[in-house]
Parts: sequence; C-alpha cells; structure tokens
Amino acid sequence: MKPMAVEWARKAEGDFATMERESRARKAPNYDGICFHAQQCAEKYLKARVSEAGIAFAKTHDLVALLEQTLVVEPHWERFRKDLAFLSDFAMSFRYPGESADRESAKDSQRRCRRFRLAARQTLDLDA
Repeated sequence: MKPMAVEWARKAEGDFATMERESRARKAPNYDGICFHAQQCAEKYLKARVSEAGIAFAKTHDLVALLEQTLVVEPHWERFRKDLAFLSDFAMSFRYPGESADRESAKDSQRRCRRFRLAARQTLDLDA
C-alpha cells in the first residue's frame, strides 16, 4: 500500500478503537462520541482507498461525496451509500449543543461502521 493510504488506514483504526472502547463503557457512555468516531472511521477508510488509487480529493467530511470518488475504483461500494449517508451526519451534528445521540443511534452507527470497515479492510488487503 502507498504510505498515505497506510496512514489513513491507521487513523481509521484509531477511530474504530475509540468507538469500540466507548461502546463498552458501562457508566455514562458517550453516544455522541460513538457516532462521531464511527463517521470518522468510515471517512478515513474512504480516504485511504482513494489515496491508494491515486485519486485527489477535497477536504470534506461528506461521506457520500467521498463515496462518489471511490466508486470509480470500487463500484461495488455503492451498496454502502445508505450507511455512509447515515454516518455522514455525525461529522458535525452532535459535536455542538442542540442535538445529542441516543443509545439506538450509537448502536446503529457502530453496526454500519463495522460493516463498511470490514469491506474497506478486505479491499485494502488488511487483516479483518
């Protein structure tokens, strides 16, 4: 893998680990954090894949926009469009007062992230 793609994948794994750790918290889990890190993990795996393909991308947190760029090399990732659209909202929405994630949205985010992460890691020839 290209060095930049490796770095994006490592950063994605950091977000994945944070999401998983927070989801196991028994006392006062941070549902906002779980949703945010699920989004960040997916974002960084998308950026890893386009980096590996040598595709330039703009600075964005919009997972659907990143998916559009990725579909050139991974057309079968179209099946993740709904999951990525769902996760995309968590880049900003729960980081500020006015909205908060609940247990159900955190579990849903985690499930969608895990599913996309598995596909991304397989595509990049990384251990699942």
